[in-house]
Amino acid sequence: MSSQNFGRYLIKGELGRGGMATVFHAYDPRFERDVAIKVLPREFLHDPQFRARFEREAKTIALIEHPAIVPVYDFGEEESQPYIVMRYMSGGSLSERLAQGSFPISEVLSMIKRLAPALDAAHGKGIIHRDLKPANILYDQYGNSCLSDFGIARLQQASSATLTGGAILGTPAYMSPEQVQGGVDIDGRSDIYSMGVILYQLLSGKVPYQADTAARVMMMHILEPVPHITDAKEDLPPAFNEVIEKAMAKDPEDRYQNAEEMAQAVELAVQRTDMPTIIGDVGITGDTPTHAIASATALSSTVRHKENRADAETRLGAPRVIKAASSQV
Repeated sequence: MSSQNFGRYLIKGELGRGGMATVFHAYDPRFERDVAIKVLPREFLHDPQFRARFEREAKTIALIEHPAIVPVYDFGEEESQPYIVMRYMSGGSLSERLAQGSFPISEVLSMIKRLAPALDAAHGKGIIHRDLKPANILYDQYGNSCLSDFGIARLQQASSATLTGGAILGTPAYMSPEQVQGGVDIDGRSDIYSMGVILYQLLSGKVPYQADTAARVMMMHILEPVPHITDAKEDLPPAFNEVIEKAMAKDPEDRYQNAEEMAQAVELAVQRTDMPTIIGDVGITGDTPTHAIASATALSSTVRHKENRADAETRLGAPRVIKAASSQV
């Protein structure tokens, strides 16, 4: 910025920048509080698509007020430059905390249970985030996590002629197979897939698919079996393999159908952590104890995990041409 002021707001510093916006830490003298201001760069002002997407973000968040979604305080233009004023999240981002390593199981459960209702609230209004990742999960001063950055969210009711110009938007490490393939009928289950990736990262400290290029990572989402979390972190109970495999199923029909269902599965997996493991053949009957069922499902998960790449490709069909991906703050 050319000065330390933006309208009535006093700019304190830059928080970050991405594909279509810069976010500043600022002070609002009217309400005597710190805020975050998201500003559309001037170089994008000539493009009506970027302006429309930016304005839509403010309206999108206003539609889904929820305690676990970063609220919008104000929206407007300053010298023809659009901006959004949001709550300042002083606790930083999940990506910053993950730099210190994986999370304890109890904290993972608490986070998933907090964010699941917020995600379902958005999906209930037909709003798909499409860029869920640790950088877009922010903490307030009390340590509460919140979803942020609905900048590339898409209303399901919108026409197939999207404001993105047909380009694939999102972050490769967290994109669902259907998002990678540029599907126009993406629904909330794409966000469930991204939450599965985040769950894997929370428990292990790393993302499930890693490669030297973004294109290869995106292809892995389509073709590679879901890796077992217990291969990355051996001390985790096998029940988490089943949870992550279902959340990250290649076919949306095979995933959890809403975030609350996924949160309940995570809670059940946590409850199983102190149960003994049965070794040997397990026959499930109506009287089979819970821990025996967990052992059997883990075995079934292992068998499915061995499905080869050719089978996966046959089931999904040939992937579409992949365009350049982009991310944003």
